[in-house]
Amino acid sequence: MELEKKLAEGKNNVVYQSGDMAVKVFKEKYPKADVLSEALITAQIEDIGLNIPKIKEVSVIDGKWAIAMDYIPGKTIEQLMKENPDKKEEYMEMLVDLQIEMHSKTCPILKKLKDKLYSRINGLDVIDDAKKYELLTRLDGAPKHKKLCHGDFTPQNVIISDNDGKPYIIDWNHATIGNASADIARSYLWLSLYMPEMADKYMEMFCKKTKTDKVYVQKWLPVVAAARLYNNIPEEQGLIMKWIDVVEYE
Repeated sequence: MELEKKLAEGKNNVVYQSGDMAVKVFKEKYPKADVLSEALITAQIEDIGLNIPKIKEVSVIDGKWAIAMDYIPGKTIEQLMKENPDKKEEYMEMLVDLQIEMHSKTCPILKKLKDKLYSRINGLDVIDDAKKYELLTRLDGAPKHKKLCHGDFTPQNVIISDNDGKPYIIDWNHATIGNASADIARSYLWLSLYMPEMADKYMEMFCKKTKTDKVYVQKWLPVVAAARLYNNIPEEQGLIMKWIDVVEYE
């Protein structure tokens, strides 16, 4: 397999184009189990009615695990927002509508969102036991839903295809089934960190379209913020620690 052009680079992988495929090559010490899990999760979601790049193969390239999938030529919504600032709200509404469509699906074989959040929070050593107990108690009392949640739904993870103009959702390795408001809270947190001018508008638009009480989404913020600490991104920790305080929103 010839890796023709670098498309993107993340903390744990580099993505290349190879003909009609995009090949995600993981760093040498990235766990094999995590690679296979990502491929399996994506494969499980392929046939439920969303536009996503489909898995072609899993292989080893120069000693590194790799996942090959459909190559979607185009730009991410994040790129389009930067290039067309006057259309930010239009792209934001597209994101909200796409996330609502995703939440209308389910995939029961996936891991439960609550279980994933519980595991991450319980494993943290940067918050004290009392705070951890408050967060886990809040998580335990939240309603149990079975909606498809992306877990990292951001403008970076939606590509608008040059071929058909349709949006394609990428990077499904954090997908679970659970509460849609938790997934929105996770998107809101990312926007607060990297596109703060859009965060409140995004949440308000979702709540209006779905007739969801804003307070219901906000109650998830401390929980998803604590779970994000698991990623150990130093530049995020200041803001995230502020969100972790367990408060009741009015």
